[in-house]
Amino acid sequence: MTSSDKPETASAEPTGVAAQDWAQAAADPHYRAAVVDLLGALAYGELAAFERLAEDAKLAPSLADKAELAKMASAEFHHFERLRDRLTEIGEDATQAMEPFVAALDGFHRQTAPSDWLEGLVKAYVGDSIASDFYREVAARLDSDTRELVLAVLDDTGHAEFAVEKVRAAIDADPRVGGRLALWARRLMGEALSQSQRVVADRDALSTMLVGGVADGFDLAEVGRMFSRITEAHTKRMAALGLAA
Repeated sequence: MTSSDKPETASAEPTGVAAQDWAQAAADPHYRAAVVDLLGALAYGELAAFERLAEDAKLAPSLADKAELAKMASAEFHHFERLRDRLTEIGEDATQAMEPFVAALDGFHRQTAPSDWLEGLVKAYVGDSIASDFYREVAARLDSDTRELVLAVLDDTGHAEFAVEKVRAAIDADPRVGGRLALWARRLMGEALSQSQRVVADRDALSTMLVGGVADGFDLAEVGRMFSRITEAHTKRMAALGLAA
């Protein structure tokens, strides 16, 4: 994801938990539980992204495209390894931390299985970017050590530029493709937001982090503004693809 695709977040100096390091913040058991949930969700998301990109590579129309997707899949697996190692480092079992999120994430991917190469590219660019925006918003309220890790694993693997180039070329070649992909992207937007909200609602520690409690100054009104920022970033991505939001 390019920097212009990211939702704008507040740039005020960190306060409360966000101004602490992990050793300080983890003294609060509720905060620790929230971070374990967050890292578990991210880790499974990265593992699923690796698997999906490896599958998408089979649909690639050329060897060069296949190799590009394989490289991105490798980067996603490296992100997974960093999250897994961090969970182990803080004394948590990575498999147990990921388990609560398997059903929701697998369900999302089943409901949004692409039918062809272009739909796969749009899903990776639009769907994954929405999830990244959500986690990036949460990261602003994390301790400095966890925030640094989360932002690092959310770095674009190169898929954004690659997807935009290929999708725009396909639309230029056949403008009818644009309408189909625009409908597909809108479906992805709805499913991704619903999935993010379900994940948070099902995990008490994460929901507490978002609406107050361990995350200083974050209220229900801010949650609404957060999703508005995510929606605005999605609209910009659609424009970059040459699609109507």
